[in-house]
Amino acid sequence: MTVAGSLGVGIGWRSEIDLTVERLPGVDFVEVVAENVHPDRLPESLRVLRARGVPVIPHGVGLGVGGAEPPDPARLAHLAACARALDAPLVSEHLAFVRAGGMEAGHLLPVPRTRAALSVVADNVRRAQAALPVPLALENVAALFGWPEDEMTEAQFLGELVEMTGVLLLIDVANLYTNQVNLGLPAIGALDGLPLSELAYVHVAGGHSRDGVWHDTHTAHVPADVLDILSELCVRVDPPGVLLEWDDDYPSDAALEAELGRIRGAMARV
Repeated sequence: MTVAGSLGVGIGWRSEIDLTVERLPGVDFVEVVAENVHPDRLPESLRVLRARGVPVIPHGVGLGVGGAEPPDPARLAHLAACARALDAPLVSEHLAFVRAGGMEAGHLLPVPRTRAALSVVADNVRRAQAALPVPLALENVAALFGWPEDEMTEAQFLGELVEMTGVLLLIDVANLYTNQVNLGLPAIGALDGLPLSELAYVHVAGGHSRDGVWHDTHTAHVPADVLDILSELCVRVDPPGVLLEWDDDYPSDAALEAELGRIRGAMARV
């Protein structure tokens, strides 16, 4: 399954920069955190963008398809309602563990890459797909640690999950860079192992290094190393869309416009 058409280059919509996103030139699509909107009371800015024909993708952060428990029906219903209200081409979420026994982790934690976990995740993904009116794409996460019982690489795990469920991929190249710096997992090697034919779109973002650890904060300019990984991805596949995430410490409109230009430049190197 692939996404019909091309999304282009976009930016994450945030209420703090809603007017900026509206007036930025060259914004082909946007992504909104699904938990931050109510489908019956969409922000005026999102309605303006939709009226212009700008695709809006609901991006969930709390579904937790990587957990042992099935996805919460209420969370799935909310994602489905957001997709319908926004006439979205797809919904995206994270391949992450976020809660257990009613306790919230407060972070997108990596899933143990074992055969047993793969079976559970695949079942959770199928449940989510059945509840959603549009295709689902799953995002690779940034990790500060790896599970000692891992039996597969992330690329192998995602590849088998795609084969089992037909789920699409949202590849975050900034997260690949994070895992390369923090865990020694080669980003280019991951690209070579991923089923990029099932790519829905791509995330890029900036972060900060602290005591040798890279923190994917989404609050800084995209590092050249991340753009290099984006270029390498574009050598392997023509991505349907590439989206800039910026979540706090927002810069000027001109700076955000320049970041979108840098992304286009990295895509054009091929």
